[in-house]
Amino acid sequence: MNILVFNVGSTTLKYACIDAETEEITTAGLVDRIGQPGGDAIDHIAAAKIAISEVGLNNVCVIGHRIVQGGDLFLEPALVTPDVLERLRTLDTLAPLHNPAARSVVEGLVEIETPQILVFDTSYFLTLSPAAFRYAVPEDWYQKHAVRRYGFHGTSHQYVTQKAIQFIDGDETSRIISLHLGGGASATASVGGRAVDTSMGMTPLEGLVMATRSGDLDPAIVLHMTEHAGLEPSEVRNSLNRKSGLLGLCGDQDMRTVLERRQSGDSSATLAIDIYVRRIIKTIGSYIAILGGLDALVFTAGVGQHSSEIRHLVCESLQHFGISLSQEKNRTCCDDLADISAPNARVRTLVVGTNEELAIARLVRNRAKS
Repeated sequence: MNILVFNVGSTTLKYACIDAETEEITTAGLVDRIGQPGGDAIDHIAAAKIAISEVGLNNVCVIGHRIVQGGDLFLEPALVTPDVLERLRTLDTLAPLHNPAARSVVEGLVEIETPQILVFDTSYFLTLSPAAFRYAVPEDWYQKHAVRRYGFHGTSHQYVTQKAIQFIDGDETSRIISLHLGGGASATASVGGRAVDTSMGMTPLEGLVMATRSGDLDPAIVLHMTEHAGLEPSEVRNSLNRKSGLLGLCGDQDMRTVLERRQSGDSSATLAIDIYVRRIIKTIGSYIAILGGLDALVFTAGVGQHSSEIRHLVCESLQHFGISLSQEKNRTCCDDLADISAPNARVRTLVVGTNEELAIARLVRNRAKS
């Protein structure tokens, strides 16, 4: 059974055709800079058609879609039906950079005969306790408006956490902190592959500093900017999602560029990196306290896997927790699964390449067979 997986980002569409039995990837690609000048496609529908023309649908049994936000409406993978699509539309505002784009692809392919199954990033966080997912807000906000922490990047955190546990010969007690550091960034604390806390919240805006998203901030800032600065709520939402983070701090959102500017002595880029790293360190420290210790720290995604400098900056302040890097291994690491710990480190520090497409294909296979 071949599964065509679509992993939609705000301006990208990754795709892979995967043999569900052998887990071999037969075709894979990326449609980049969607909707941008000089980009590969004018919109996400056009991007999906490019992928389909490359893969073909003759041998595809089912299409799997990564959906960032499933809310409390979708607790497991769902076969696309009119009712499912109607419910999915109600979640657009909870993940404004991703859900509308992914949904547009699903709706654009409804007319084809190939079944479609949705896989939700939020599903991995169903194991969070109320103490972890509830906010200290009025009860009716939660009961009537579903205001709670949902968590995101779930397929990535689940995949790399399971790989880490296998790599360290761990078990159901293994304490893992996974750092998904890409354009979006999040941290998750897990025990034995079950999530117990995560940094993103009701939307992907909460938590770590990201490429264009602010991460944590005083909620009164939103009120200040609407009540006293005269901004409309939509303008504040757009600024916090698209104009903040690294971009807001130094004018660049690409980590590689920001690091180059920092190395040349640029003060705004240096501040941006300092804030970015400090937020990660604070999160790791709080999770170690919750977990009661740590067995492995995992770096993944574009920045996490490929930036030795960010890994070094994060870990150099964590040595009192038993986290210590081999500078040589960290500098030369280029594998999808590598231990970059110093020989005397009490905590294993790993670089694990995420494979969201394979994780999605596994979930789609199981749902299709059920």
